[in-house]
Amino acid sequence: MIDSHLLETTHPWNVFDQNCPTRQVLDCIADKWTVLIIRRLAEGTLRFAQLRRSVDGISQKVLTSTLRELERDGIVSRRIYASVPPKVEYSLTDLGQSLCGLVEGLRLG
Repeated sequence: MIDSHLLETTHPWNVFDQNCPTRQVLDCIADKWTVLIIRRLAEGTLRFAQLRRSVDGISQKVLTSTLRELERDGIVSRRIYASVPPKVEYSLTDLGQSLCGLVEGLRLG
């Protein structure tokens, strides 16, 4: 008796299927704001206002939404300091750092 799963030679993922893990990652990082934010955070930790000033044209609403999505997906880490006014810093996680090479490959100025 031969195990049929041992005969499989192709990868079971299909990037054209919306439930494919590869497609889900692509959907997450393919947004222009996401790429620009990752590029800026690759240079180091930034506060919200610094990040907004360094990504020209992004609105506060879009920046907030994108950062929340990146944090949810484990790409960005948010650190809140108990101070008045509150201080919040954003940085890339190890997963986010692993995307830097791909983002840099886009040659974004």
